[in-house]
Amino acid sequence: MSADATLTGVGVGPGDPELLTVKAVRLLREADLVFVPVMADRIAPTATAGPTPAGADGRAEATVREYVAADRLRRLPFALDDRGGVTARRAAAWDDAARVVVEAIDAGARSLAFATIGDPNVYSTFGYLAQSVRALRPAVRVATVPGVTAMQELAARSGTPLCEGREPLTLLPATAGLALFADALAGPGTVVAYKGWRRHPELLAELRRQGRLADAVLGRSLGLPGERIGPVDDTEHELPYLSTLLVPARREHRGGKL
Repeated sequence: MSADATLTGVGVGPGDPELLTVKAVRLLREADLVFVPVMADRIAPTATAGPTPAGADGRAEATVREYVAADRLRRLPFALDDRGGVTARRAAAWDDAARVVVEAIDAGARSLAFATIGDPNVYSTFGYLAQSVRALRPAVRVATVPGVTAMQELAARSGTPLCEGREPLTLLPATAGLALFADALAGPGTVVAYKGWRRHPELLAELRRQGRLADAVLGRSLGLPGERIGPVDDTEHELPYLSTLLVPARREHRGGKL
């Protein structure tokens, strides 16, 4: 039976284990099982714990490892690097992962957590997993615990306020296309772009065209060894997948947007 089983998407922040909330740590420690996403080409789906193959552990797993015993961790492969919408490989990964979760529920697990980088309701794989699990077991309860996002961490680390007064804040994935990014830059507020690694040259060109390059801040591998935070270097085009671009609103004087 699955009526009393709960699947909780737990936001674990951008990568620094110290940025987990008290609630997130408690739920991760109390869960019967904690699932973490990995790249689909690194490990096959499994409902049993085992040694981590070299390079198989992802950022979420590395972030929660000090809070969760290895025997309660389970890795779920996803096609995180696929392009072109709902590919057959991506859909198959969602279905396979859901079956692993359902098998764990059928085996008696009642409190299941899925650790997701950032926030489970902001560009997270958790929503697709939850829908897939509910399609197989409608009685499973789904919950989420918010997490610190990469844009919040980058704003804090760079000393850049995200929004003031009447300013809007626009968060968008670079995968949505350059037109949305250009329109947001032309507006009155702060713009944050995720998933810009493959499109970084295009974003750079638009920043330069609108005279915003000098204002922009780039965060690479936040919370991980080798992280870099600072101005955008328009000569560097090779970025890690989880890079964050922050372009603050134009502000002429204190309180000018009130």
